Amino acid sequence: MAKICHICGKGPQTGNRVSHSNRKTKRRWLPNLHRTKIVIDKTPKHVHLCTSCLRTQKTRLQVA
Repeated sequence: MAKICHICGKGPQTGNRVSHSNRKTKRRWLPNLHRTKIVIDKTPKHVHLCTSCLRTQKTRLQVA
């Protein structure tokens, strides 16, 4: 599964995990995605949406 939102394109971000002794190791923040059925061009499709798009786009898109 691609960890990318279908509407806004939000994807994984990278950074450092910093310990108490200030050692740095790589880590990733993943977006909160949900597989949702929405109507695009009068056909229902399953897409991955982040929760912010799911909240705001619900009024503009017809959630099936």
